[in-house]
Amino acid sequence: MNPKGPLHSPEQGAEDSAGGVTAVKRALQVLGAFDVDSPELSLADISRRTGIHKTTVLRLARTLAAHNYLVQKDDGNWRLGRAAGWLGACYQATFNVQEIVEPTLRELSIKTGESASFYVREGHERTCLLRVEGPQAIRHHVRIGATLPLDSGAPGRVILAFSGASGEPYELIRQRGFHLSMGEREPEVSSVAAPVFGLHWRLLGSMCISGPTSRLDEARLLEMAQTVVEAANRLSYAMAGSQWPAARLARPSTWHP
Repeated sequence: MNPKGPLHSPEQGAEDSAGGVTAVKRALQVLGAFDVDSPELSLADISRRTGIHKTTVLRLARTLAAHNYLVQKDDGNWRLGRAAGWLGACYQATFNVQEIVEPTLRELSIKTGESASFYVREGHERTCLLRVEGPQAIRHHVRIGATLPLDSGAPGRVILAFSGASGEPYELIRQRGFHLSMGEREPEVSSVAAPVFGLHWRLLGSMCISGPTSRLDEARLLEMAQTVVEAANRLSYAMAGSQWPAARLARPSTWHP
């Protein structure tokens, strides 16, 4: 093997048109091919997921393994190594929830024109951890830190559903991946919410948009539901320290709390 390793070859060390180093970008693609559902991958699997030729994948994988970012098993498959785990631990140790959640809420508020909130469970209640007010003059107000019931309103119902609550409407919420409510907790207030997950599908909370029912009728809420789900999916990946994929995040067909 070249003592410098393939990452130092002139071709792969060159900068691409976007200004990045091609070899580094490819190495990160290889590491990003692994996920919770696929902790071990064959060379062909990595090549298919990254779109990189198998010969190049092999050179990158061997270089990453030399630095403990990958490990090759006896059967030839690859898995993440201890150096990758150390990076994950460092990320979790320095993780700032507000820096991750607030930009996602702000983007959701801009897209929908409504206030966006992130709720977490605290015992038998839900707490508004972060909130971005919408641009509308007439809007629904909730202060950060406010505690509200879990069994009333879309954000609380979503948290209960993905915490394993049985019966209606929780089975339907798990099937659809979101929930909408109109006047359930407060008269003339509507909301639509979706769950936010972390590593290993651990439920972290729920994200929602809310506003007056006069503006957010059922048709409008259903129209915005996919936007909320996509924002919650992006936040889930960010919370887990992973890159948001081009395709929509697929949830398990059967929920296991």
